[in-house]
Amino acid sequence: MDLKKLLSTVDHTLLKQTATWEEIRSIVDDGIRYQTASVCIPPSFVKRAAEYAKGQVNICTVIGFPNGYSTTETKCFETVNAIENGATEIDMVINLGLVKERNYRALSDEIDALSKLCHERGAILKVIIETCLLSEEEKIAMCHIVSASEADYIKTSTGFSTAGATFADVELMRRFCSPDQKIKAAGGISSLEDAEHFLSLGASRLGTSRVVKLVKESEQ
Repeated sequence: MDLKKLLSTVDHTLLKQTATWEEIRSIVDDGIRYQTASVCIPPSFVKRAAEYAKGQVNICTVIGFPNGYSTTETKCFETVNAIENGATEIDMVINLGLVKERNYRALSDEIDALSKLCHERGAILKVIIETCLLSEEEKIAMCHIVSASEADYIKTSTGFSTAGATFADVELMRRFCSPDQKIKAAGGISSLEDAEHFLSLGASRLGTSRVVKLVKESEQ
């Protein structure tokens, strides 16, 4: 296993509600040391983390998190604010009620609005579809919707619902997304072997708080 390559796919994540600046700073230090793809942190810490990191690691944050039912206008404000504070990657939760209603036009419009805001400002957008709350039909529909949008990634999970990423969901995404659509597996990735397997199935990003810890432990 090429650990350096594996770490380069990791969004090193700390999103717990009780996170402190000391913990966030440690996450940033780890992201810099291990050259992770980004550190994924709460919006309230983005400005401080970006100033602290000084461009040595990408700052990722979450929008409409974790439930996704904020208005599009609120998500747009959150997105611009986060980018102005120093975020270069945005992970946005979709409105799952719209999926259940099959209101695919509204979903597409929201994704397009956030994609435009991100790309105009040099950031990337990942769209969290919360697979554990969707039927297979709904997952497939979201694969098509995100693939038809300008979003950079489709992402499995927030890690705050009933389950996280599964091998089956990443396989489904790779099958039904367009060939150039990037996939992020997130939530519950608890071993280096599982992380590597998600990548082999077609994910190109991993959202996890555990992988860096495991690498640290392997160095001891």
